[in-house]
Amino acid sequence: MSSRTSALDAVVYGVDVQSGDVRGDSPSYALAVFDGEGVEKDVVSYRKLRRLIADEEPAIVATDNTYELAEDKDDLVRFLGSLPDATTLVQVTGAQNPEPLSRVADRHGVPYSKDPMGEAEAAARLAAVNVGQEVRAFTDRTRVKVARGRSTGSGGWSEDRYTRRIHGAVKRRAREVESALDDAALDYEKDVTEKYGGYSRAVFTVEARPDDIPVSRERSGDTRVEMERVRRDGIEFRPLAKRRDHVVVGVDPGTTTAVAVVSLDGTVLDTLSTRTADTAAVIEWVVERGRPLLVAADVTPMPETVEKIRRSFDAAGWTPDADLPIDEKQHRTRDHAYDDDHVRDAMAAALEALDDHRDQIDRVTRKVPPRVDRGEVLARVLGADDPVEAVIADLTDEGDGEEESEAHEPAEPSPERRRIRDLERQVDRLQSHVEDLEGTVEEKDGRIADLEDELSEARREERREARERREVTRLEREVSRLERELDAERERNEELEGKLERLKALWKLDHSDFSDVSAEKDGLVPIKPVEEFTTSALRAADEAYGLAEDDVVYLRDAGGAGRSTAELLVDVGPRVVLIENGGLSQIADEILFDNEIPVGPADDVAMQEVDELAVAREDDVEAVIDDWHDRAEERERDRTEEMVDRLISEHRAGDESADGRS
Repeated sequence: MSSRTSALDAVVYGVDVQSGDVRGDSPSYALAVFDGEGVEKDVVSYRKLRRLIADEEPAIVATDNTYELAEDKDDLVRFLGSLPDATTLVQVTGAQNPEPLSRVADRHGVPYSKDPMGEAEAAARLAAVNVGQEVRAFTDRTRVKVARGRSTGSGGWSEDRYTRRIHGAVKRRAREVESALDDAALDYEKDVTEKYGGYSRAVFTVEARPDDIPVSRERSGDTRVEMERVRRDGIEFRPLAKRRDHVVVGVDPGTTTAVAVVSLDGTVLDTLSTRTADTAAVIEWVVERGRPLLVAADVTPMPETVEKIRRSFDAAGWTPDADLPIDEKQHRTRDHAYDDDHVRDAMAAALEALDDHRDQIDRVTRKVPPRVDRGEVLARVLGADDPVEAVIADLTDEGDGEEESEAHEPAEPSPERRRIRDLERQVDRLQSHVEDLEGTVEEKDGRIADLEDELSEARREERREARERREVTRLEREVSRLERELDAERERNEELEGKLERLKALWKLDHSDFSDVSAEKDGLVPIKPVEEFTTSALRAADEAYGLAEDDVVYLRDAGGAGRSTAELLVDVGPRVVLIENGGLSQIADEILFDNEIPVGPADDVAMQEVDELAVAREDDVEAVIDDWHDRAEERERDRTEEMVDRLISEHRAGDESADGRS
């Protein structure tokens, strides 16, 4: 199994002893069912656990110690033989010398607690990310047996005709199985026992697992088909993750973690740059791309994250004598493409580590014989500093055993030999009787299995209803949230409608061609405020609600206006300008006065502001305009008097100058 389990694709059972012992009476187990998203927990008996595994067929049954499920090695083999074809038993803590579960969980970032249920959940989550060793007691070969489905000792016809019919049916079914194996292009060996009228049995040893064979177990009338996997000599542990070639890995940790995988010949095989993946996910990514000999960093000392990744592979580590400079990393990676600086740093670390060990790798390559794995030798030389010659000798000694065989001449036929053949025939008859008894037992077992299937179906229905109830609850919460948002939007809509009504009223006040203005609004005049007496403020007010001739303009701050600003306001042609918070500049005052634009204090007008606009009584506005006209007449008289005085003074000055010349 090399692919990571995911939600709805596979289920992992995590198991740990809750109480009792498998060697004693009535042990109970903490069971954590992990589907890639959530965990369902339960405490079950050993019998119920076996029944659940048979009914649900999880992808993995994970535990920290396989002998919590079996008394001894033989019992473990029987347990493995009872597992469904698609189910794998995994020991997540290692092979023959397992590590503590807490250490494995911490290394891969999996939640862990000391109680049995916590350990069961940790085992399930670790197996789901391909951590651990698959426990195997059977090969990938399967024995398919076609045999008689009932005894030949009785029948409604004569015994000979009855026996011939059964043996003929076995032969036909065996040919059907053989044809199916041929169509599937499977390799197999066939062993047939011929009997009167056909076959009493036919055994096919197929080079495939049961779930890859297009034949199923069945019992139908005169024949039955049995399937069993061929057992190994002992128990074998095989890593879940299938590692490939030996590689060098460079890691640049941080907020963005970057990884580069480089082959021993210097080829960059793959790179990774991620801000979301944790250390366990990075380790899994590396596992899928090779078996690290060296794990390198571009700084010294080695960062903790890089050290954690190195320990997970039991690989040698490499760091530079001093932190690699940027220009050196750029030069070393100049021939390779990379997405960002983090990938560049990881790639540079891997390539520098490979350069540093190049002479050693070349020396080992020259010494390794053709049939010895160079990567295995390098792993032991780099990791444990073992001498090359000693490693090669150790690896080659493992496969040097020679098998000796002796040839024996066949014995001459004898009465004892014939007696043996007679006894063998008797054994065949007894075996047939045993097979009949086994058929009866199988029928009863089938009934029990049917009842257990009904119970399992009821449990699945209950779990489905529970999921539906959870979904209904979630949807009800979502509806409540949407209703609250709807209420808020309705309140906001009411506020905007009120604002719109007020703006419509002001707009009607501002347009004389509307004859349906209500009586209570007679005598009011709209006011258009301007925040400052500046060009930008005048333009902003014009864009917001428009400035037109005969408007009443309200300057909240009249100070600072220059000639161009005053002329811009004159171009509008307002009816009157109300000012507040500072007087007009002299130049602005002169321009407005010369263009006969009335100016008055805003305090003399009782205004009521409505959002961005305002309204005031017509009488107050007229009073301000009348007051300005009175002040304008005085100002005009003063200006005329000043002009007359200036002319008289200039005339007198001219006469005095003439007298002096004469």
